[in-house]
Order: sequence, then C-alpha cells, then structure tokens
Amino acid sequence: MASLPQWVEGARPKTLPAALAPVAAGTGVAVWRLGELTGSVDWALVIPRALALAVSFSLQIGVNFANDYSDGIRGTDDDRVGPFRLTGSGAARPATVKRAAIISLALGGLFGVALVAVAQMWWALVVGAAAIAAAWFYTGGRKPYGYLGLGEVFVFVFFGLVAVNGTALAITGRPSWAAPLASVAIGSLAVALMLTNNLRDIPTDAASGKRTLAVRLGERGTRLLYTTTSLAPFVLMVPVIIAHRPAALVPLALPLALGPVRKVLGGTGAGT
Repeated sequence: MASLPQWVEGARPKTLPAALAPVAAGTGVAVWRLGELTGSVDWALVIPRALALAVSFSLQIGVNFANDYSDGIRGTDDDRVGPFRLTGSGAARPATVKRAAIISLALGGLFGVALVAVAQMWWALVVGAAAIAAAWFYTGGRKPYGYLGLGEVFVFVFFGLVAVNGTALAITGRPSWAAPLASVAIGSLAVALMLTNNLRDIPTDAASGKRTLAVRLGERGTRLLYTTTSLAPFVLMVPVIIAHRPAALVPLALPLALGPVRKVLGGTGAGT
C-alpha cells in the first residue's frame, strides 16, 4: 500500500501552478473589467473565484492520477524517468489509482456544477463535461489522444481558452477583449509545461509506441516549439500592458522564462 507522501507525490503537486494560472489570469481580467464598468469590485465574487480554483485543481489532480493509471497499465511507465508514478512503481494497485482519478474528476464536476449555478451559465455544463472527458481520455480509453500527439492541443484549449475565459465570464457575466489574449498566453505556457515532460520522455515514449507531439516533432522541433510557447505570451500581453498599466509587471517574469529556454535550447531535456 502506498504511503501518504507517495500519494501526494503521485498527485504531482508541482503541476498545480498550471491549474492556478488560468484562474488567476481570468480573475485579473474580471477585476479590471468590473473596475471599468462599475468603478469598484464586489468582493462577494470571491465565491465563483474559489469554485473556479477548486474545479481547476480537482481536474489537474484527476488527470495526473488518470495518466498515472493509464500509462501504468499500458507499461509506458515501466522504464520512466521523471516524477514518481504510483502504478508504474507498483506502490499502489491500478484499481486504487483509477478510483483516485475518478474521485478527483467527480469532485471537479461537482465544483463545476456549483460554479455554473452561481454564475447562471448553464450552457457551461457541456464544456465542463468535455473537460472531464478530455482529462480521462488523454491517456485513457482504447485510443487515447495523448498517444496521437494531440495532448498539447487539448491542454491549450482547456487550461488556456476554456479556463481563463470561463473564469472571467463566470465572475463578470460579460465578455472582455483582454480575456482571449490572456487565455492564449496561459494556454501557450501550459503547452510549454507539457512539452518539457514530453521532451524528457521522447526515448521511452517512442520505445513504448506513445506518439506524443514531441516524438513526432523530434528533439529539435520540440525545443523550438517550447521556445515559442514560452516567449509568445510576453508578446501577447503588450496590448494589455498598453491599456492597463499594472499589467506592466508581466515583463518582470521574462527572466524566469529565459533560463529554462536557454537550458532546453542548449540540450537539456530528452532522457533527463
């Protein structure tokens, strides 16, 4: 039986910032939009923000456990380099990891229904169902899309476009021109995060038949795409910075992106 620290490690808490980022960006856009419309912000809106964060965290943990389970039973993780895996290591039974994934995704669904009810965005139930399905079928099912090189596409859509725009819309009830820009920026960073994992796993994924985008592009193509998705968000934020001066804080994060880009372009990644 896996220990509590092993379960925590298996949930991959280091990936949670990827779940926090879209909610934070969507909230930032919403606060700005509300300030423009009313001159003030109703702090009662902390409820939809908290629910959006609960949805995002639950789905992130759920997809991590689902990935652990599905890759583990397929043997993809038998020779894995990188984060600890519950199923692949034999620390937990596959059925138990599967149950943890289902519980996490179900919690995400419950929080999502609550968010939809609070925001009165009933059409978003369809989007939420699609997000849960995407979390499971990334590596689950007979033809997981993660094995076809489509993982980055779905991450861009759900952790970028859907999460940022959905959060902003749930809080304000109104569209904003800044939300799409922020969603593309956050989605690009989510893709960059996935690419770092898939770049590292190119040798083992290729050997196991997992045709991720990194395997299809090869090391050179993956490194170039990683560089683009890591730096493009700073360009996308230029119009927002011009319109909203506090957004000028964004370029301060550029040095944090340049370090990993230099390492990846310099050869770090595959098999490490």
